Amino acid sequence: MPENQLTITRVAGHIGAEIGGLDLAEPLEETAVAAVRGALLEHKVVFFRAQRLDHGSQIAFARQFGELTHAHPHEEAPPEQFPQILTIDPDRYAKKYGEDFRQEYHKRQYSYFAGWHTDVTAAVNPPAASILRAEDVPEFGGDTQWTNLVAAYEGLSAPLQRLAESLRAVHRFRIPAEEDSKRAERVNANLLIAEHPVVRVHPETGERALFVNPGFTDHIVGLSAVESRRVLDLFYEHLTRPEYTVRFRWRAGDVAFWDNRATAHLAPHDLDHLNVRRTLHRVTLIGDRPVGVDGRESELIAGRPFLAQSAVVS
Repeated sequence: MPENQLTITRVAGHIGAEIGGLDLAEPLEETAVAAVRGALLEHKVVFFRAQRLDHGSQIAFARQFGELTHAHPHEEAPPEQFPQILTIDPDRYAKKYGEDFRQEYHKRQYSYFAGWHTDVTAAVNPPAASILRAEDVPEFGGDTQWTNLVAAYEGLSAPLQRLAESLRAVHRFRIPAEEDSKRAERVNANLLIAEHPVVRVHPETGERALFVNPGFTDHIVGLSAVESRRVLDLFYEHLTRPEYTVRFRWRAGDVAFWDNRATAHLAPHDLDHLNVRRTLHRVTLIGDRPVGVDGRESELIAGRPFLAQSAVVS
């Protein structure tokens, strides 16, 4: 593809761009790979419309940007012959964990910003990036949102930036003690816990990102439970402010590619009461250990690094 056919169009003030002129099902030229990588680093999430990917070509596209992880630390049954693919489908989770899965999930929604997360930060080496493609989506609803964690850090006052830079937090898959389910059994049999800096230095751009998220961050090290919750709530409310976000309306064939080191995202919750189908497929690129402003790396507390091989204990 001639380089001059590639277009990059910003879609929000702090985050997001749509890339046109590429057929992701075909190998990209080096100049196109570099352009996509550059756009990803600048805009944090990039979107491609009306692509014709299947499992194999999605994996091939992703491998042009790095090595892929296994589907998920708790996934024991990815699509046959495609262990890198995580299929996101509410019906699949209901069949896997029982019909009460959705109800139990919603019981854990303790605030308006619950549900926002950065992928697999319970791992000591969270994915560097994620690539999600839409197979089936409803005619309305089901949008995904992303937020720019670099812009969120930069939007803090100087005293709060210094406080955040001095802190470290424990991230884990959190299952309430009272929950007795197949999902709880699997998570508890495959503990994944890591300690990360609250402000992460991006390994490629050098930017500083507010690296906490409601989905996985459990507590801040060294603070009381009350102090930790209130400081985290302050950061969560800040990083989910609308001005740092972008909202994407899916159509079948669309692809989103985001920098997991500098973003958090929110899956939709507006379809649970409707009889509609929404099926997407995700792959993730192996990441490195986050590094704080002080140069200290993240530390593994439980589990293994998130790599290409499955480590699931059944």
